[in-house]
Amino acid sequence: MIILCYRSPYFRRTLSLNKKSNDGDLVHIKLPNISPEIFKILLTYVYGGIISLNEREISEIIYILSAADQLHLQELIEYLQKYLINNKVKWMEQHFGLAYRTSFQSNSLLELQQFCIDCITKLPQQIFKSFDVTIFSEKSLISLIKRDDLQMREIEIWEHVLKWGLTQNPTLVSDPDIWTDNDFKVMENTLQHCLPLIRFFSLSSEEFLQKVHPYKKLLKPQLYGELFKSYLDSNAEPSNDILLS
Repeated sequence: MIILCYRSPYFRRTLSLNKKSNDGDLVHIKLPNISPEIFKILLTYVYGGIISLNEREISEIIYILSAADQLHLQELIEYLQKYLINNKVKWMEQHFGLAYRTSFQSNSLLELQQFCIDCITKLPQQIFKSFDVTIFSEKSLISLIKRDDLQMREIEIWEHVLKWGLTQNPTLVSDPDIWTDNDFKVMENTLQHCLPLIRFFSLSSEEFLQKVHPYKKLLKPQLYGELFKSYLDSNAEPSNDILLS
């Protein structure tokens, strides 16, 4: 118990809480997200300070990283992130979903997060074709679309954001022409942090008419009015708080 408490903040907190509520010597800790095989590897590291990665599958290393993050083994977290980023780039690009989901499970995996965001920025078409954007968390989606260097057309970003919003509200049909006012309100609330980051003024008049106009009720009246005016008058200047291309 002394070793576990010293090596892992998670165990230190958990064992301390259990000690207060349990007069016996045994403490039962449930770790449903960590397999026995991965836990055995981590125990070897906790007690001996050694972990061997040479003969391990890369997916297994990512699961070890995820488990290390849960147990707050900070030294191991930093080491595994650097190991993956420096040695396993191709694999993570090919199995992007696993790397991405793991990176955003906590704020301790910022290096892996940044690697994944950089991958999307540099190879957006490749990543989006092989990766289901609907499993993005709101935080990760926002961190992506707010970037200025994302190599995608704005209309594609808008379509991915709409797809993500529909996934968060499975009861909504995909056709906005049959949405009720309440449906629009639900979708607006879902996308409230994403909508200000879409550069609508980058769209062509055809894209605006076909892809944005059907969703006009999602946009603030001032924004929609200025957008509409810009397509009628090319010299019209939008407000200062509106993102341009």
